[in-house]
Amino acid sequence: MTDTPHAQEAGSDDRSVGRRTVLIATGTTAAALAVGAAAAPEAASAATRTPDTAPAAAAAVCTLTKEMTEGPYYLDGALVRTDITEGKAGVPLKLALTVVNSACTPVSNALVEIWHADALGEYSGYVGSNGHSESDDGTFLRGGVLTNPSGVANLTTIYPGWYRGRCIHIHVKVHTGVTLTSDGSFTGGKTLHTGQLFFNETITTAVARISPYSTNTVTRTTLSQDGIYDGGGASSGLLTLTALGSSTSSGYTGTLTLGVSG
Repeated sequence: MTDTPHAQEAGSDDRSVGRRTVLIATGTTAAALAVGAAAAPEAASAATRTPDTAPAAAAAVCTLTKEMTEGPYYLDGALVRTDITEGKAGVPLKLALTVVNSACTPVSNALVEIWHADALGEYSGYVGSNGHSESDDGTFLRGGVLTNPSGVANLTTIYPGWYRGRCIHIHVKVHTGVTLTSDGSFTGGKTLHTGQLFFNETITTAVARISPYSTNTVTRTTLSQDGIYDGGGASSGLLTLTALGSSTSSGYTGTLTLGVSG
């Protein structure tokens, strides 16, 4: 199964699935907006606001963006865990995703769930859909973790691989009000955001040269060629990547602030 704009990740406007209001900003931007939001009530009332004070009040409003499509590879019952690698080979990736609300205030105890393809472009539970034969337990490179009091979800995984028709990406959902279950999963709650995380093309090109990524013979779709990513940078889920060492194989940290409304 390919995951292209002409398959389940597409449609007339699949970038706005459910039309929920979602905010995404870089960590620096979110911090600045939070300060602005706190100061806004003291700036000026509607009756006394002047043209000089209006821009300051407007700056406290977070930028809104559309959600991204869930895609065809989602599975219910993801495990709640910080490390989702399950021994899968690949370049290390440490994610630090911060969840904030519409006032840019951190949201604690929100479950941030991710899932993505391995180096050969295969999703657990769907192995073979992208042309490779390997073992499949239905759980590798899937899972979620609760945000801490600062709204941060820390997850350990590998840099995703690619498959026909899509650039490299990670799927993400943000849930609130979930109940953790005895089998290590979760149930209930409300899904506030469904989106995708994207990667710098220069870094992806370097990763693609390293084994096992280099054994993936599928033609890679670049970020600019992708039919889902809309070129919006951080507002569309583009991660900020920082090297963990002096070589590509040492891996990266990926950070992004996800603002949700609801």
